[in-house]
Amino acid sequence: MSPDTHRATAAAILPLVGGPDNITSVAHCMTRLRIGLRDRALVQDEALKAVPAVLGVVDDDTYQIVLGPGAVARVTPEFEALVEEGRAGEPQAAEPPRPVTAAGLADRGAALREARKARNATPLKLFLRRVANIFVPLIPALIGCGIIAGLAGVLTNLGWLPTLVPALAAIASGFMSLIAVFVGYNTAKEFGGTAILGGAVAAIIVFPGVAKIDAFGEHLSPGQGGVLGALAAAYLAVRVERLCRRWVPEAVDALVTPTLTVLVAGLATLFGLMFLAGEVSAAIGGFATWLLAHGGAFAGLVLGGLFLPLVMLGLHQALIPIHTTLIEQNGYTVLLPILAMAGAGQVGAAIAVYVRLPRNPSIRTTIRSALPAGFLGVGEPLIYGVSLPLGRPFVTACVGGAAGGAFVGLFNQLGVAFGSTAIGPSGWALFPLLDGGSSGMGLTLAIYGGGLAVGYLVGFLATYFFGFTRQMLADLDTDPDPAAPPATAEPTKHPALT
Repeated sequence: MSPDTHRATAAAILPLVGGPDNITSVAHCMTRLRIGLRDRALVQDEALKAVPAVLGVVDDDTYQIVLGPGAVARVTPEFEALVEEGRAGEPQAAEPPRPVTAAGLADRGAALREARKARNATPLKLFLRRVANIFVPLIPALIGCGIIAGLAGVLTNLGWLPTLVPALAAIASGFMSLIAVFVGYNTAKEFGGTAILGGAVAAIIVFPGVAKIDAFGEHLSPGQGGVLGALAAAYLAVRVERLCRRWVPEAVDALVTPTLTVLVAGLATLFGLMFLAGEVSAAIGGFATWLLAHGGAFAGLVLGGLFLPLVMLGLHQALIPIHTTLIEQNGYTVLLPILAMAGAGQVGAAIAVYVRLPRNPSIRTTIRSALPAGFLGVGEPLIYGVSLPLGRPFVTACVGGAAGGAFVGLFNQLGVAFGSTAIGPSGWALFPLLDGGSSGMGLTLAIYGGGLAVGYLVGFLATYFFGFTRQMLADLDTDPDPAAPPATAEPTKHPALT
């Protein structure tokens, strides 16, 4: 897409979210433009979904517009620029809203999102969301460094460009060697402390000099505790800082508060948190390895089948620090390729819905527009626009994900362990990030591709044969907007979606 197209997309979105004065914050993650709103009632959900570049919307703690990987990073600065121009009084042009397709499913999907948001507003899930907010800004660096590490591995295996390989390895490893500092910085920022103090305390964990310190009768190791230790250390720093702000006189606050924050949190990190977090990190890595080595097929079936329900419940965010810990320890996370099978089941289910409803052009148009994003691992348009509102196809999509997960897990059990060097991408977009270690890249790509194929196929078959009741087909397999409606009609009946 050209810069003009990105600006046109931003210009089309802005008036549909209430204009510049309704925007309080703008950010983006891998696939979504995240907007803070003053008045949620000013947002035109259906018109937004009709904007060609918009793949879907998610109403959460921020209003999230799904644009897809790559596009969101280019549309966001244009959107921010238009907001600033609008606040300065500059005119903005917006494309007129276009007709909305599959309106019934879209309304039902919106209602389900609202219900999920209300259910997920529990203290535990809100805390997990905040933890996820710490790691989400790190994903672009994880992806970039992961791809470079993969390229270095390929060159090493082929024996090509031996003088370039060390440089690529340094570029790929630099971020990971200091990831604890970034986690500490983001943790303090997320929980209301001074971000740089969180980063300073977390930096203790990766400082080489900690090898001279004994804790619990053992020498500490640089990096011991990893991202979990950094998260805990920075959170403790926030608590200490708040206590200091409350009791330290203002005259000496600028000197005393930072000093006490770093000193107290730093000592607690050295003589407690690094050891404890190191034990937890080692346990996570050991358990993941043991689980897939001894119960790989069953573990893959459970993880692949339950991942989408975990997303609906908001519990998937607890996996983000686990993924990051595994990447930090092993260079890749073995869990992500299995969890990615949930998206494959979703794609297979959507194709089956498309085939089973040949006389419903509205739903078929929605599926056609959402499938390319689904193949690339962006599942929200298919989930909220198709399978979840229909009910049964969501369950059969989970069956497809379980089958794909079992396929990948089986090969882990047989000794072919591999994983992803970064988190965020899924589907076909995960191929460049796969690391097979000693298994070889060719076998790794074949197994992952086979898992996707199994997920597509089982998701399709389960949905085709078990995703619809007769009543659902009778209600849904019709054109919802016939060209020539009859003069008299019976009272409207809502389709049986479950």
